[in-house]
Formats: sequence, structure tokens, C-alpha cells
Amino acid sequence: MKDELFIRGDVPMTKEEVRVLTIDWLNLENARTLVDVGAGTGSICIEASLRYPNLKTIAIEKNPEAISLIKQNCDKFAVTNLQIIEGNAPEVLPTQPIDAVFVGGSGGALDEIINWAFTNLNPQGRLVLNFILLNNLMEALDILQQVGFENIEASQLQVSRLTKLGKGKYFKPNNPTYIISCTKGAVSE
Repeated sequence: MKDELFIRGDVPMTKEEVRVLTIDWLNLENARTLVDVGAGTGSICIEASLRYPNLKTIAIEKNPEAISLIKQNCDKFAVTNLQIIEGNAPEVLPTQPIDAVFVGGSGGALDEIINWAFTNLNPQGRLVLNFILLNNLMEALDILQQVGFENIEASQLQVSRLTKLGKGKYFKPNNPTYIISCTKGAVSE
């Protein structure tokens, strides 16, 4: 989905190119439940809801402006399979079996959120995290290994958009985004 299709305010939004890779890495084709922690404008969970109409998506968000934007975007795109839970993670995170978790914001509770994801993800469940700060990337990689996630991969995505400048055009760079994906292993017997 094009970024300009979303109703936006001053709330950060996962950009189109990053959103495409993030949703692909969540591997939602056979998933039943996705939790989007730090949903912001809701661009990830709304696009996932539209791509996979049988998917139940849950947006976790504490910012009142962001919650309003998620509601407006749900109305705009007629999304009916998305639930919004208002509040801080990890306090309001649901305790139920989950197939995929996306973390776009942690509010300083990265350790608790990753541990919650490991506890609630189904075997082979997917966790994808996006960061713009290198120290958050490094902290997440350490925690993921300690907790026991498997198949940990990380990429840096640097996107530049063709933009008009005077009589010409140039590629205007966006901030780089670090994307981590990993899997909860099968339950050992």
C-alpha cells in the first residue's frame, strides 16, 4: 500500500518499502493471530488485515493520537478484523496463543516484550522487530539469543525515493531501518 493512502499525523509510520519486507518476514499466510506492539498509525496491522482477511490482528498502542489514527484508518479501509488494545506494553499485552508478533515500538520495555512474545507465540511462531537506533538492534539481538529464539536474521534497509529538486531529480534518503526476524522453535518433548 502506498504511504499516502494512510491518514497520518505526527505519529511515526513504517514506510512502504519497510512495511512490505516486514509483513513478508512475518509469514502470515497460514497465521491466525498477529499482535502489533507499538502500532503507531497501524500501517503494519492494517495492511496485514487487508492482505489476510481471515487473520485476527491486535494493535497495542499507548499514544492517544496514534490510537485515533488507527481507528480512522480502520474506518477508511473498512478493516473489521483488527482489535485495538490501549495502554503500555507489556502491561496490556494479551496472554493467548499467537502466530506472529511485530514490534515497532517498545517504550523501553524490550526485554519484557521479547519474553512475552516467546511465552505466547505458538511453536514456529514468527517475531519481527524494526528499529532505527543501533543500540536497540544490538540489545534485541542479545535478548533474542538469551531467550532462545531461533533462525535470527537481521538486515539494514536503506531506501531512497526519487524526489524533485529544482529542474532535476535526486534520490532523497530515508533513515535506515534495522529489521530482525526470528522463530520460536518447536516445543521439545
